[in-house]
Amino acid sequence: MVIFYVTPTTIQWLATGFMLVNGVLVPITAFLMKRFSTRQLFISSMLFLLVGSIIAASAMNFGVLLAGRMVQAVGAGIIIPLMMTVIVFLYPMEKRGSVMGKVGFAIIFAPAIAPTVAGFIVEFMSWRWLFIGLIPFVALIILIAYKYLLNVAEATKVKLDGLSVIYSTIGFGFLLFGFSSAGSQGCRDWLVVTTIGLGLVVTVLSCQRQLSSSDPLLNLSVFQYKMFSMTTFVNIAITVLMYADLILLPIYLQDGRGFTAFEAGLLLLPGAIINAMLSPVTGKLFDKYGAKPLFIVGMSLIALSMWAVIDLSSSTSYVYLLVRTIILLIGLAFITMPLNTADLNALPKELASHGSAINNTIRQLAGAIGTAVIVTIYSIQLTKVSIETSEGYATAANTSYFFMFVVAFIIV
Repeated sequence: MVIFYVTPTTIQWLATGFMLVNGVLVPITAFLMKRFSTRQLFISSMLFLLVGSIIAASAMNFGVLLAGRMVQAVGAGIIIPLMMTVIVFLYPMEKRGSVMGKVGFAIIFAPAIAPTVAGFIVEFMSWRWLFIGLIPFVALIILIAYKYLLNVAEATKVKLDGLSVIYSTIGFGFLLFGFSSAGSQGCRDWLVVTTIGLGLVVTVLSCQRQLSSSDPLLNLSVFQYKMFSMTTFVNIAITVLMYADLILLPIYLQDGRGFTAFEAGLLLLPGAIINAMLSPVTGKLFDKYGAKPLFIVGMSLIALSMWAVIDLSSSTSYVYLLVRTIILLIGLAFITMPLNTADLNALPKELASHGSAINNTIRQLAGAIGTAVIVTIYSIQLTKVSIETSEGYATAANTSYFFMFVVAFIIV
């Protein structure tokens, strides 16, 4: 925001744009996993991540930086559904909880520790090292994959439904643009209302086409399975809360309280470590007890963590926020990977790639729209307060966190 002279509603596009590309691309992954081999897809995704990192590292303005992030997103959009499908093929149902728990060490721990690492880099180095630092690691992964990675599934000749791709791209794009613009233009602005309306219409057309197609881009029949539908609903709420908190808390700490980027990121570190240690444990608990008890414990802790920050002030202690964040990340450990495992186990193997693609599409869109909505609420409230003081920032954050608490409480 400081370097490129942009507002919170603009800077959130670094997250929202990334998730938008993921959300648009992931529906195509079910097709890609049929059309290309495991090895081809993995190496291609890493190449996109490499190119995107190079573009972002060399960005001279916000537009180029955003473009680099969106190229990175092409690679990231392929990886998660590819991994989920590989797990379905390699492991029987009764072992997937433990396997997903181990996978969760990376999926949950990495995003949680990233703000601490990023805060250190921004504080003591150049922000460009956020991307430069990725380049040698990604290059090494490509070399290792080229030499050692084996195929779980081979490529077959299938036809891509171009109209479905167009529908999903336009529908998701308009929805996201509309929600993201609400922060700066207002919820009643004609452009915001029009783009959200068009996005909904085109998304409905996309769903109708999938239901009537003999070989759909995304097989929506997965929602006939009750457990898959339920976990998808919970997934939407969890994603909104997780991504919104990862953006809202640093903005409050840095803008409202004057903490450095490193101090804001450091707040997540203890919880991230505990979260990583718990992930394999919750995976084993899932195999033993099933999803429901873990969901109840996890969502209760998440709701508690949101309730704890609906009355922030300019004097709220750093230690208090640290303990609250630990509770949040413990709750996420009980939810995130068991949720994904329950999704996988609910479907027959032949629908695994479609279920994984739908699950990740919804998660990316929920994260993108949820982040946009939370930042919009925050920005509108900050405008109403009219004074950019510590108490003003705290008031805006309180309103946003109250909304997030309501979402968590409903799910519990």
